[in-house]
Amino acid sequence: MRYEIIFSPEAENDIAMLQASDRAKALDAIEIFLRYEPEKTSKSRIKRLREMQHPQYRLRIDNLRTFYDVSYTNDGGGIVEILRIKEKSEAMKWLAEFGRREE
Repeated sequence: MRYEIIFSPEAENDIAMLQASDRAKALDAIEIFLRYEPEKTSKSRIKRLREMQHPQYRLRIDNLRTFYDVSYTNDGGGIVEILRIKEKSEAMKWLAEFGRREE
């Protein structure tokens, strides 16, 4: 199944702030890894965030971390919402501040 990828306004801003080479890497990785199998976890690339309701997943792209949620529409289609793209050094701070734990 092909997933629709949408970017939050904050993620669009994050993309715009990246250097051109990092922007290209990030957009390529999002297309390659999230377009068809966004929930396929791996040891190094895609991680399901334990005990987190929002964001649900993290994609590692070199020194960048992309946080995203996956949802499904009534017609069976899938949506990947890119929430934020952060440098590795800022990722845990952002997650602690803005992440929402499961209740």
